[in-house]
Amino acid sequence: MSTFNVPKREEVSEKNQAIFDNLEKALGFVPNLYATYAHSENALENYLNLSGSKTSLNAKQKEVVNLAVSEVNNCTYCLSAHTAIGKMNGFTDEQILELRGGQATFDSKLNALAKLAKNITENRGAASEAVVENFLNEGWTKENLVDTIVLVGDKTISNYLHKTTNVPVDFPAVQSLEAIEA
Repeated sequence: MSTFNVPKREEVSEKNQAIFDNLEKALGFVPNLYATYAHSENALENYLNLSGSKTSLNAKQKEVVNLAVSEVNNCTYCLSAHTAIGKMNGFTDEQILELRGGQATFDSKLNALAKLAKNITENRGAASEAVVENFLNEGWTKENLVDTIVLVGDKTISNYLHKTTNVPVDFPAVQSLEAIEA
């Protein structure tokens, strides 16, 4: 598969240039995957609005979902980015590996969230009744369930964009779980 180009600021619309400027201020750079959204006049803005929208999940809980979904979808870009973000949110390397595998033995509530995110992704939205029941029994609400499903969709969009475009990963690269476990 050929690699898509990562558009530079001068190659995108004025609207996207302003978004690039805001990303540069907020993050210190424009991640390649975000820049790739700017091939479209509207996709970057729409995606950032979705990913930055209000949710009942906190930042750490969102990373649980992001890591589990990105592992199922085998997205090296998102796994690399969310490993870095997961560490910024207080997860250890060992915990991140567990979360990528769809579990969190170190926290029963996060374990239910990780299992749900993995199950939803693996089953293309048809979550197992037992997994949903366990999620709710661990103290999560129906609001959390709906917000988790939205987040699975959000992350799947980026996973698919990277898998299709294969833009270079500009975060510290992570190994596959299989390579780590070998």
